[in-house]
Amino acid sequence: MQRSFFSYFIITLKGLAMGAADVVPGVSGGTIAFISGIYEELIESIDNLNLGFFKIWKNSGFKTAWTSINGSFLLALFSGVAISILSLAKAIKWLLVNEPILLWSFFFGLVLASVLYVAKQIKKWSFLVVVAIVITSIISYFITLAEPFASPDSPYYLLFCGFIAIIAMILPGVSGAFILLILGAYQTAIDTINNLRDGLFTGNMDLFKDAFLNFVLLAIGAVVGIKVFSKVLNWMFKHKKNITLAVLTGFMIGSLNKIWPWKKTMTTRLNSDGIEVPLLEQSILPNHFEGDNKLLVAIVFMAVGFFTILILERLGTKKQILTKPE
Repeated sequence: MQRSFFSYFIITLKGLAMGAADVVPGVSGGTIAFISGIYEELIESIDNLNLGFFKIWKNSGFKTAWTSINGSFLLALFSGVAISILSLAKAIKWLLVNEPILLWSFFFGLVLASVLYVAKQIKKWSFLVVVAIVITSIISYFITLAEPFASPDSPYYLLFCGFIAIIAMILPGVSGAFILLILGAYQTAIDTINNLRDGLFTGNMDLFKDAFLNFVLLAIGAVVGIKVFSKVLNWMFKHKKNITLAVLTGFMIGSLNKIWPWKKTMTTRLNSDGIEVPLLEQSILPNHFEGDNKLLVAIVFMAVGFFTILILERLGTKKQILTKPE
């Protein structure tokens, strides 16, 4: 697909949004990709990434090989994801500690609108579609109730965490960051990102070296996971699209429990800065929240998140019309 520089800039912005979502336990970067109209292209492009790239490069040149994997699209998108994760990791941590209600309110509105958007893509409703939505909603809901456990200090475990988390990150409705939290590796992942950046910018090579090792282990697991799962998703979208959309809708409905803004803290943990933050929480009504529930401001943030999706949907629809072949 021939794109302009501005189109790739927009793709990078979508990558920034995906990266921001992936940092937060409860929101999926896959959701952002889906509602911004690039999800199927992303899955298919990842599926096309294989060793055949080098064969095409040898026989037909780098440009042809690069085009065959939709390289410019992937580069623009993942550049945005990387920039966002590296730059927003600390900001997101601060918001989670200091303004959790407003942050979760924005994401609740965003995911709620996403549920409606994804469900609207189902072209043919049937009993099987409804059952798929119900079952995956229940599964997703119980995932949000899972209690995180401590991560063993093992490189093999980090590989496993990277493998599982990336699958969740590209699956709309399932948060990779939350899966890392359940596996006990979220703090390790966030610390790895912050230490990698801080070690590079301050010249602290010991800090950088340790962070880089953890980063490589997580990345290897992620590469294997995304490659395996993208093939499955690509096939599902091409051959069982309605059921696939139903499953994604269900996962997103169930995930709403995790990002409900008002929580009662059941257990806590210490983050990397030694600050006590919630570990296991229970969703409650705003009037049962201890302290300032910030209800009016939270509703505004929900509305902003909700209408953000509507705007992205409108832009995505317009893009499809403009790029539709004659």
